[in-house]
This record gives sequence, C-alpha cells and structure tokens, in this order.
Amino acid sequence: MEITIKFTINGKMVKVEVPPHWTLLRLLRERLGLTGTKEGCGIGECGACTVLLDGMPVNACLVLAPKVDGRSVFTVEGLGSRDALHPLQKSYIEHGAVQCGFCTPGMLISSKALLDKNPHPTQDEIKEAISGNLCRCTGYQQIIEAIEAIDKDVRG
Repeated sequence: MEITIKFTINGKMVKVEVPPHWTLLRLLRERLGLTGTKEGCGIGECGACTVLLDGMPVNACLVLAPKVDGRSVFTVEGLGSRDALHPLQKSYIEHGAVQCGFCTPGMLISSKALLDKNPHPTQDEIKEAISGNLCRCTGYQQIIEAIEAIDKDVRG
C-alpha cells in the first residue's frame, strides 16, 4: 500500500506515491533521484543525510516520508549547479574542505542552516552547527575555515 504526499522539494511542489514506512532519505534517493543526500549510518549519528525540513536541519534517515506532507524540504541539489556553484560550495573547494566527499552534502546543508540563521557565526557556533556531521577525512579545520570565509565575504 502506498500513500500520496505533496511537498515542496528545493522550491518545486511535488506529488508522489510512497510506502508509509519509507524514510525521507529513501524517498529522495529512490523515488526522486536526488542522490546527493547520502546514507551513512542509517541511525541519525553521522549526518550524511542532513537536509532542511522547513528550514531546520534534520537527518533524513530518521524522518518518515509521510511526515513531510505539506512541508518544505531542501537538499544539496538545491544549493547550486556545476555552472553556478553556491558560495558555500565554492568556499569548500577553495579551502580544501572536500576530500572523499561523502560527508560534504550534509556538511553543506548544516552550514547553510547556520548561515541562514546567523550570517556572522563565531568559530564555536560553527563547531556546534556541524557537530552532528561526521567527517573522516578533513579533520574539520578546513570545513570551519570554509564557513568562516563565507562570513567574511558577507561582512565585506
């Protein structure tokens, strides 16, 4: 049995049939083809599946798909494109904050959530904002520097 849900994904309204037990992560990847959101642990510990739900970062592996009915979801695919990178994507590249890339989509979304709420975060606020996202490659310093650079660009 499937149910119909309607929600906004990256600014576009969609209507989709989904089994009621599916997670938002599975819906994004398997029904909508949005594979930028990664499945790491599947239990909400790694942050690889972080998306914005009504502007708040959530682990898509922990949200049942029917819970997004009537709501707004934003994924890494909504940030930018190959031809027009989002400033966060550019900064991550410029600061070497992308290595294997598996954590990057979730890190970018957590960074966006922080900067949307607080365009001038302190280093401690940045660390707190990305604390739900695990990275095994960069050691976090480059990620923090990439987010700080956006803040400096905003200030001018």
